[in-house]
Amino acid sequence: MIYTIPWIGFGLELSFRIDRFSGFIAAAIAAFVLLITIYSMVFMRGRRHSGPFYAYLFLTFLFAEGAVLANNLILLLFFWEALLLTIFGMIMIGKQDAFKTAIKAFVIVGIADLCLMFGIALTGQLAGTFTLSKIQLSLGGWASVAFIFLMIGAIAKGGSMPFHSWIPDAAIDAPLPFMALVPGALEKLLGIYLLTRICLDLFKLDPGSWLSLLLMIIGAITIILAVMMALIQKDFKRLLSYHAISQMGYMILGIGTAVPIGIVGGIFHMVNNAIFKSCLFLSGGAVEKEAGTTDLSKLGGLASKMPITFLCFFVAALSISGVPPFNGFFSKELIFDSALERGWIFYLAAALGGFLTAASFLKLGHAAFLGNLNNENKKVKEASWVMLTPMVVLALICVIFGIYNVLPLKYLIQPILGARLEGHSFAGLPSNLTLVIITCLVLLAAYLNHLYGVKKTGKALGAADHIHYAPVLSGLYDKAEKRYFDPYDIGMKIAAGFAKILWWIDRLVDWVYETFAVAVTYAFTGGLRWLHGGNFSIYVVWSMVGALMVILYMIR
Repeated sequence: MIYTIPWIGFGLELSFRIDRFSGFIAAAIAAFVLLITIYSMVFMRGRRHSGPFYAYLFLTFLFAEGAVLANNLILLLFFWEALLLTIFGMIMIGKQDAFKTAIKAFVIVGIADLCLMFGIALTGQLAGTFTLSKIQLSLGGWASVAFIFLMIGAIAKGGSMPFHSWIPDAAIDAPLPFMALVPGALEKLLGIYLLTRICLDLFKLDPGSWLSLLLMIIGAITIILAVMMALIQKDFKRLLSYHAISQMGYMILGIGTAVPIGIVGGIFHMVNNAIFKSCLFLSGGAVEKEAGTTDLSKLGGLASKMPITFLCFFVAALSISGVPPFNGFFSKELIFDSALERGWIFYLAAALGGFLTAASFLKLGHAAFLGNLNNENKKVKEASWVMLTPMVVLALICVIFGIYNVLPLKYLIQPILGARLEGHSFAGLPSNLTLVIITCLVLLAAYLNHLYGVKKTGKALGAADHIHYAPVLSGLYDKAEKRYFDPYDIGMKIAAGFAKILWWIDRLVDWVYETFAVAVTYAFTGGLRWLHGGNFSIYVVWSMVGALMVILYMIR
């Protein structure tokens, strides 16, 4: 269904479209906003700026729905850019020093949005219209350029590398419900929604094209690098933030394969990620609310004090790790299958990501919930039922969407592709049992790796130290933790260097005009004063020199 009214002329219309895809995403956004709002009623109680938080929350909801339902690229851009303002606001009302993180998010996402803006302008020029339902371009030439710029806007909104580095900082500075809603759910829904529209509707992405390869490379790199950083984190929320980035890589990889099973897997994993990632962030928020910290070195044994929170965390952790029969297992298997179809190197990257994901959540769960209870946490109690309700709902969906994956796949996701599936269904058990066996072996290897790390260091928090401090990796990790590889920091250093050069140029110009020019002027005027000092003999000499020069010129 399309609803259109005249807007500002020049062929631009206020146009909204509800189809299977946009309607599904819009409903999912509404559901997540409802759950996060319920959770925030307790979490934000008594905190400063709770009023502005809810204002930003519902504005974010409005703009996200507008971006999904927009059937005009200019209208989509309006809502997309408006989200940048609410993201800035929600981060800024966090901790007192959150302003720098808010600026960082604004700059990084803003640069990507400028790329989206350019892509929209170029797409509209090539298609002769900005109406999404009327655009169908063939890739090649300027159309490929437009695809790349639109793709940058989409994956950056989802938090893909290299547009990711603000998310771990926001995990520490921003209110936790923001992390559960925006990086955990909404950004993935919006980014993958737009990326899917770009690949399926606006353009026709072929499996053999170089743009498909580009997307798969971005996805594979995002999976590996982000999960490797997650593995060494010592803070509950910061560890989850890197996984929010890594899981985006799986979605990009699946859609980038441009084969039906990969696209279905990417969209399914988009939904699953929003479910289990929000549940994980909410469980982390419950720990923060009751224990007063998310520093893993100060936690431990919380399962006995917060059994429901632990159970919700446990289910979501199994889901994100791809353990059968939870929802994350089924969406990952579809992506694994499509990755292997396009090249074993992409499957290897996805499988390695699965190993590191499981290893990091074993470490996180063990350090926070198992082991001995710290003395300072003996008075910790279970979270309020208001906070537990959204977590329990999300954990149950992880189970339902796994065991009964036919419900989301057959009735919600596969109809999006329609005739492209050629009647094939991916619901039920994975068709490639060999990949399932490999996945189970990878998960077993992660468990054995955890046991080895704990035995070697004597503590759950050191379970990944043998990887962290391995030769070569230790140096890379050290540089990464010092932000040597942070694109934002690199850009800021380049900007600072450029500004310093401009400052020296400015000082040079000032010196020329204020010092050198003045000195020359004084010297020149001083010479003139000396030459015209009233001495008759000097005047006679100048007259004779002048006459001689005239004579020489005449006889030349």
